[in-house]
Amino acid sequence: MQLLKAAGHRPLHPEPPPDPPAPPGCPPGMHFSPLLRSAHRLWRALPQGALPLLVTPGNWRLHCPSCKSYSPSYSPFRLNTQNPEAMNVSRSEEQFHAVNHAEQTLHKMENYLKEEQLCDVLLIAGHLRIPAHRLVLSAVSDYFAAMFTNDVLEAKQEEVRMEGIDPNALNSLVQYAYTGVLQLKEDTIENLLAAACLLQLTQVIEVCSNFLIKQLHPSNCLGIRSFGDAQGCTELLSVAHNYTMEHFIEVIKNQEFLLLPANEISKLLCSDDINVPDEETLFHALMHWVGHDVQARQQDLAMLLSYIRLPLLPPQLLVDLENSSMFTGDLECQKLLMEAMKYHLLPEKRPMMQSPRTKPRKSTVGALYAVGGMDSMKGTTTIEKYDLRTNSWLHIGTMSGHRLQFGVAVIDNKLYVVGGRDGLKTLNTVECFNPVGKIWTVMPPMSTHRHGLGVATLEGPMYAVGGHDGWSYLNTVERWDPEGHQWNYVASMSTPRSTVGVVALNNKLYAIGGRDGSSCLRSMEYFDPHTNKWSLCASMSKRRGGVGVAAYNGFLYVAGGHDAPVSTHCSRLSGCVERYDPKNNSWSTVAPLSVPRDGVAVCSLGDKLYVVGGYDGHTYLNTVESYDVQNDEWKEEVPINIGRAGACVVVVKLP
Repeated sequence: MQLLKAAGHRPLHPEPPPDPPAPPGCPPGMHFSPLLRSAHRLWRALPQGALPLLVTPGNWRLHCPSCKSYSPSYSPFRLNTQNPEAMNVSRSEEQFHAVNHAEQTLHKMENYLKEEQLCDVLLIAGHLRIPAHRLVLSAVSDYFAAMFTNDVLEAKQEEVRMEGIDPNALNSLVQYAYTGVLQLKEDTIENLLAAACLLQLTQVIEVCSNFLIKQLHPSNCLGIRSFGDAQGCTELLSVAHNYTMEHFIEVIKNQEFLLLPANEISKLLCSDDINVPDEETLFHALMHWVGHDVQARQQDLAMLLSYIRLPLLPPQLLVDLENSSMFTGDLECQKLLMEAMKYHLLPEKRPMMQSPRTKPRKSTVGALYAVGGMDSMKGTTTIEKYDLRTNSWLHIGTMSGHRLQFGVAVIDNKLYVVGGRDGLKTLNTVECFNPVGKIWTVMPPMSTHRHGLGVATLEGPMYAVGGHDGWSYLNTVERWDPEGHQWNYVASMSTPRSTVGVVALNNKLYAIGGRDGSSCLRSMEYFDPHTNKWSLCASMSKRRGGVGVAAYNGFLYVAGGHDAPVSTHCSRLSGCVERYDPKNNSWSTVAPLSVPRDGVAVCSLGDKLYVVGGYDGHTYLNTVESYDVQNDEWKEEVPINIGRAGACVVVVKLP
């Protein structure tokens, strides 16, 4: 023991603990003594410092060979089998990780900066002389890293003059390099962001941009938009531009708009995404800008007027402008006005007069509303809205009850849901949905129960055409009288039609295709409300029921459907699209849909024709296609959220 002590070892206990008391009948000194003594001899022999790696506190219960009993809990030592490395007493490696090392180091360097110790560069900006450490600046800024690590003059200079940067902003950013702290204030944020862009401080650019984004307002968005463009901050520019487009009605009331140069005004006026209720709003905004400084801005009037879609202005306004002194002396302005007047005076030639100035802006055409339809759950009651500006479908409401094979029409920006069936029950009920308040109102019912009917408005009133009453196919037609608040019968069609396509064009109501009970129909007839008569016109090339129909640019378009009742087991789905020209009473075939669609919805929005959903024989589709008239091709659009067939799709123009 003395040798061990002399060698630098010491026992963990000065003396071994006494033996546990012996039970009656066990010889004294024999109860556990040999085993305990051996354990303590080994324990004492271990060098100081080795024991923590080899053993950990623990409890043993020893078995006595004399009395066959177990000792109370006893703690000499136990092997640490939880840590395999502890078993290798010869290994002396371990890793140390200092807590807050980087923070403490930067704090120390900040103190050096405050005391101006070990500084190896002096930045000069305006009236400020800012000491710093090249290493710290290079670690934070790619700009300084390039300056101090390349073979340039500044790399060897003790004093570096900084041009084109705000001195106070530079000082703040140098302090930020040491502390990671910045004070963001409205009156200094633009200088700070400009300096951060120069020094290529990505994180600071993002933080400053987000600060400015939070401050966006109709009174400052144009300035922030211009600033973001000048600094190359693409995210800030994009958000400020979108804000300007969205809140343009409020923007034009502020001073920033009146102070814009002509080239910036032209960028705004040429946009399809500008949010205005009509083209007239943009025209008056332009004239307000010109009127702010007529003498200087008169020379830009014709150029800017070319970005106004004059053919879409009210005819009376065009007449008034023709005699305005501001336009009479400008030949280019007169040409633009004449072009717009011809568009109004010659409606039959409008298809040949299409140009960028006749294309409505996205915000002025309204939104598509897709209502109900059959889905994989045997019918959906959801209503989805497609916004052309955001190019997205949103769920905006739910029908008040379950119905299929109904019709929908729009009157005064409200949706009227008419007829249909709920299971085997054919309905005559009518409900009105107001998208503004998302409120449903029960309306007077039709005189006849109808499902598979067609519904459309013509010169104000709404018509319910054909369908099936649960027993027979119908040729009867009812008209809703908004003033009398009741339904009245008008002349019946020549042919009973269910799953019929109904659409209005040129003050006539067309009933296209459908089923008459024995087969699908090719025939089409139209109703003249002034004579209260139906007349047959040219038939389609194919028999179709469940077609989608729409009027667009002076033509009728018929898409999809099936050529025989499903009960015949030989029904084929159609992807064919036909176009009807009322001027010469003829049909022609255009590009087919990408897939056959039965129960497809068709509607025109802006300068495009859209087909929505349908059934391809296996799946209720959520796909949407739009038709490009110029190239005679269909283009895939953003899909609707819920696949459906037999939905009704209409356009609503909200104020």
